[in-house]
Amino acid sequence: MLRDACATGRLLTRAERDARRAEGERAAGTGTGLRGLIREHLVAAREVLAQLPTDRAEPLLAAVEQAVDAFADGYERAQQQAVRQEEAARREFIDDLLYGGSDLGRLVERAERFGLRLSQAHAVAVATGPEPYGDGYPVARGIEEAMLARFGNRRILLATKDGRLICVAPGDQPDVLAYFAKQAYGATDGGQVAIGRSHQGAGGVVHSYEEALNALDLAARLEIDSPVLYAADLLVYPVLTRDRQAMADLVESVLGPLQQARGGAQPLIETLHAYFDSGCVATEAARRLSLSVRAFTYRLERIHTLTQADPTDPQHRYTLQTAAIGARLLPWPGIPG
Repeated sequence: MLRDACATGRLLTRAERDARRAEGERAAGTGTGLRGLIREHLVAAREVLAQLPTDRAEPLLAAVEQAVDAFADGYERAQQQAVRQEEAARREFIDDLLYGGSDLGRLVERAERFGLRLSQAHAVAVATGPEPYGDGYPVARGIEEAMLARFGNRRILLATKDGRLICVAPGDQPDVLAYFAKQAYGATDGGQVAIGRSHQGAGGVVHSYEEALNALDLAARLEIDSPVLYAADLLVYPVLTRDRQAMADLVESVLGPLQQARGGAQPLIETLHAYFDSGCVATEAARRLSLSVRAFTYRLERIHTLTQADPTDPQHRYTLQTAAIGARLLPWPGIPG
């Protein structure tokens, strides 16, 4: 092709360029590096150049430029298509893994391709931030680079799902998820990370993922602002809300009289939250509500009068605290939080 182009001084035809482009696509499929392939083009051009008169060099360079450009275009197109297919396969795998919507045997086979052994136990960490995150976002890339630099080729899966950052790690390596939580908290400018418990098998990944999501939901409803949440530490709350009607009855029965107070029940419920959240220390609870200790103590007395339950009495405290938690979870009396 080069000799003919040099003999006539013509440019490459469309058919010749298409042939080089198709050759580039085939070369990409073999996994051969582009640098070496371009070098082979230049070697072939040098061999032709050695056989040409000096005045024929210019047509040769033009033909080589066209040939290499078409070849590289085909190579890059094939690579981009392969990347898109890989990304689609990875996204489909992550969806199936986290939602359990695939044949178990096939899921286990696909997991090996992405570095997971689903016969082992795994735990899942989920991170949220002030904005949604997707694959390729600077935040996601930065965390991935930090994780790879720290743990190398450990069997870890990093992904994004519904705007959240996800890390799946072997259940016997809690240091991986702890490091992920640290990186995610810093990268998301103070976001929150929830870590599910370790569970066995493919279904265990789904279970751990759901635990982490539930922990984030509970933290939002209960106003828990800890940067890292462990599902194992929050198991009491699903137990409390398993019978929603019973919880609603408890809240209405115990806290219902607070609605008779001037200003409604909400200020007194906030008083209970501050009191229990501060470890039943009145001075600290008053500080959290920006009240004087005297004003706060008056509120506690008002709660005692209306409910006939004394927040400072250990015998009554558990009932009041359980009802206050229920008020947050329902929410009651209809005001979120």
